[in-house]
Amino acid sequence: MGSTWRVLQLSDSGFPTGGFAHSGGLEAAVQLGEVRGPAELRRFVRDLLWQTGQGALPLLSAAHREPSSLPALDARAEAFLSSHMANRASRTQGRAFLDTCARIFPRPVTPVREAARAAGLRFHHAPAFGAVLHALDVSREDAQQLFLSLTLRGALSAAVRLGIAGTHESHQLQHQATPLLDEVLAQCAGLGVEALAQPSPLLDLFGATHDRLYSRLFQS
Repeated sequence: MGSTWRVLQLSDSGFPTGGFAHSGGLEAAVQLGEVRGPAELRRFVRDLLWQTGQGALPLLSAAHREPSSLPALDARAEAFLSSHMANRASRTQGRAFLDTCARIFPRPVTPVREAARAAGLRFHHAPAFGAVLHALDVSREDAQQLFLSLTLRGALSAAVRLGIAGTHESHQLQHQATPLLDEVLAQCAGLGVEALAQPSPLLDLFGATHDRLYSRLFQS
């Protein structure tokens, strides 16, 4: 039961990891005219979740299964995330998540953070997330579900702040995405790092333009 309460705490929008500073490339897609309303937002969310399922869950799962492999998985993420914006966002979010969890759950997570620092890791988000959730005794399936849920919620929260969707509409979209979340989890939960893929390269192209946007609300 203790791990259930931790999952609820980690999923709380008030948990201070800085995830809401990132739009997952949505801000760039909006300014480029690729996302103008609900229909395009649904398509963006679909592509983002498949990108997360195939490009992040394998790293998360491997780190959860074998936390001692975190240095190798961090290096794999560094090589895999060739887009400078996606790479930077992953490192920023991973470091923020690890530091926050070490402050809030010092006994189980501080050793993970200290070992990562000693190894000179870049703190990529997905493998760091997996290692931390393992340290918190959260099951791998719960960790995978949480990561996908946070990814979806972050994108929809960004959509509200960008004026693409209202608050109620964003939660309707989140509810409607339940079958998609189940499908992504079913197909990607068991993938190994050898199956890492980016099925939606346009998302990387959108995100890569973020630093050149005229105005920015988000870091990525």
